[in-house]
Amino acid sequence: MDTLDLDALAREHAATAAGASSGRSAVTVFGGRDNTLRQTLIAVCGGVSLDEHESPGEATLQVLSGRVRMVGASGDAAEAGAGQLVVVPAERHHVEALEDSVVLLTVGKH
Repeated sequence: MDTLDLDALAREHAATAAGASSGRSAVTVFGGRDNTLRQTLIAVCGGVSLDEHESPGEATLQVLSGRVRMVGASGDAAEAGAGQLVVVPAERHHVEALEDSVVLLTVGKH
């Protein structure tokens, strides 16, 4: 059985994001091309957005630290803070970091 220290990984990628010109850093922590389940840790500096993109399918966004807002193409929006989970809408959407944030994106590919 493998274990992963998400807190340590979150701190590492938050520091990397803070030093990156893009203001973000990401790493796949589980899964990949040959897996149905994929989990990606994403660190984003406050004020930085992940541009609008298609829904990856069934997915959730768990906020590990900070606060984010997810906005769907329909205009529906949800804010979430540490310890909260947002279901990713089945439509184009974008994510805004309202403050320095680290999230765990979980996607179930069909």
